[in-house]
Amino acid sequence: MKKQSITLTAFVLSALILTASSAATAQTNGGGATAPKPPMAEKKTRTIKIHGETLVDDFFWLREKSNPQVISYLESENAHTDAAMKATAALQEKLYKEMVGHIKETDENVPYRDGDYFYYSRTVQGLQYPIYARKRGSLDAKEEITLDLNEMAKGLKYLGLGAYAVSDDGNYLAYSTDTTGYRQYKLQIKDLRTGELLPESIDRVGSVMWATDNKTIFYSTEDATTKRSDKFFRHVIKTDKSDLVFEDKDELFDVYGGRTRDKAMILIVSGSKTSTEYQYIPTDKPESAPKVILPRAPDHEYGVDHRAGLFYIRTNQGAKNFRLVTAPVSDPGKANWKEIIAHRPAVKLDDIELFADHLVVSELEGGLQHLRITSLKNNETHRITFPEPVYTAFVSTNREFKTRTLRFGYQSMVTPNSVFDYDMDSKARVLKKQTEVPGGFDKANYQSERVFATAADGTKIPLSVVYRRGTKMDGKAPLLLYGYGSYGASMTPSFSSNRLSLLDRGAIYVIAHIRGGGEMGEEWREAGRMMKKMNTFTDFIASAEHLIKNKYTSADRLVILGGSAGGLLMGAVSNLRPDLFKAVVSQVPFVDVLNTMLDASLPLTTSEYIEWGNPNDKAAYEYMKTYSPYDNIAKKDYPAMLVKVSLNDSQVPYWEGAKLVARLRAMKTDQNPLLLKTNMGAGHGGSSGRYDYLKEVAFDYAFMLWQMGLAE
Repeated sequence: MKKQSITLTAFVLSALILTASSAATAQTNGGGATAPKPPMAEKKTRTIKIHGETLVDDFFWLREKSNPQVISYLESENAHTDAAMKATAALQEKLYKEMVGHIKETDENVPYRDGDYFYYSRTVQGLQYPIYARKRGSLDAKEEITLDLNEMAKGLKYLGLGAYAVSDDGNYLAYSTDTTGYRQYKLQIKDLRTGELLPESIDRVGSVMWATDNKTIFYSTEDATTKRSDKFFRHVIKTDKSDLVFEDKDELFDVYGGRTRDKAMILIVSGSKTSTEYQYIPTDKPESAPKVILPRAPDHEYGVDHRAGLFYIRTNQGAKNFRLVTAPVSDPGKANWKEIIAHRPAVKLDDIELFADHLVVSELEGGLQHLRITSLKNNETHRITFPEPVYTAFVSTNREFKTRTLRFGYQSMVTPNSVFDYDMDSKARVLKKQTEVPGGFDKANYQSERVFATAADGTKIPLSVVYRRGTKMDGKAPLLLYGYGSYGASMTPSFSSNRLSLLDRGAIYVIAHIRGGGEMGEEWREAGRMMKKMNTFTDFIASAEHLIKNKYTSADRLVILGGSAGGLLMGAVSNLRPDLFKAVVSQVPFVDVLNTMLDASLPLTTSEYIEWGNPNDKAAYEYMKTYSPYDNIAKKDYPAMLVKVSLNDSQVPYWEGAKLVARLRAMKTDQNPLLLKTNMGAGHGGSSGRYDYLKEVAFDYAFMLWQMGLAE
């Protein structure tokens, strides 16, 4: 989707319509500076009749991306935001330089082995994008550059890399790129021996994998309108033909694929929010028709891997937090299941990794990640131990099947990302690299902890906290509280060098692990979705109240942050308890819940019915109406707000945040800053270049620090 162009005349005329004479009037922005009075979006009332009532939307027209008046409105909001933030320009530049100063600009990640090559990426000072490379046989060998994203990005405002899959013989690279931020990827194939591109150019591609013949690739594609990934193809390189292997016509399911580590199976996955179905094709017989492993069934989620003629199936059948069974490839039905790991109510079996002689299980217990190793020779099992009470641990890139070495990553809120190689037999670990943080960073200067807030129903909500040692807990410290709480996603306590710019100024940073996320297992997820979604919002409010009560901060120094579904959280709690927060930063927020979920033509809507509910059902409509941020804006005071959207966002369209701001401007009764910032050349994740991204973070932090009273 290309950014719409508009004529200068149209821009000027529509700007006059939108802003009228208001630009001549100044208002105080809360920090002592003045800015032009913000633009007021024109009201163009649209109504929907639903369940016997009328849903009124005055700003539906902001969806018209090709309308010059819409672009003009977004540009005028950007101009207002820039004016309001002008007093922080020096702070933004200082923050940006600090953040750049905390990264090693010329750096290289730890190479991983895949066949005859060691693969890695590296960055170069001054360049926006990584360079992907490899060395054959030895790390002392000559470097071969596979992709230089800096060269590929020349002349582009945005570049995102999707698939990166090398054939087993090392000769061909199948890769995909997005040049708008809309997450619409084009697949190309490069001959790594010559550097030449093959004639293939395939649009809207998702997952990509190779058969073992080094000439057949499989890939999934998405529908052009709904962006639902619905088809799976087979293609022989250097031909112009692709064969449709599978199409899923169920609008609740998305299709993607993968290949097992032992290279034996291509797996085709159909997944909804609550159900999965796997099919397989032997990689040495790529022309074969796919076979279903277990037919889809309501509320049955499962995952599959393969080893030695057996499917290893992670299933929630009779196991809320999953169990592990094996089944023969010849007949994987439930009658042939053999249980390997039983269900444990307090431990979620989150994922599995299979090696020739070892099974690695990622587990969640007590809100923390654990890695369990089992020898498949003698069934001895152990967990890898970690030194800190609050941390993140995860399986990293492991392409080799016949190995006893597991590569994993570890970090915490005070420990930078660390890459380890772990001997699964001897339990010896070797630190391959810890991310270097220049600029005088010393982890001993910081403290992290885990505390618990109490929700209204008595549920204990974990909070991950980090601050600079010496910060006084007297209620006067500024605090940034982050939350998400949707899709069963776990917001793990990770390290951020950017965050040092807040901590070193005396701010505290907290992650609220609220219901709807996955940190505490499947029941935690279920307790914050569908008709229990309100728990997500009240958990966050309880978290804020706990932090104030225990003198971590006060309401006049508390800033909150969330993005995407976390932006829904920001909007909901701002409506419910605007008195509790000094300021809100809402990034690419999903806030127009009813209008979006009532429009099945929008990308991704129908598959979301089983996360939020289908408002065509009256009970779901009535419940969603109680929390939908856009529909609950009232004539009252609100905190200061920064709302950020991207014009090419395919996940949460720009107009959701834009409409929220427009309605807030028309109804709120305070004089607090309300800023809308639209990235006119990016998508859901913001800018793609690393320096451009840091400038965006510096902008956000400057707003936060201004509201915290630390803008000097």
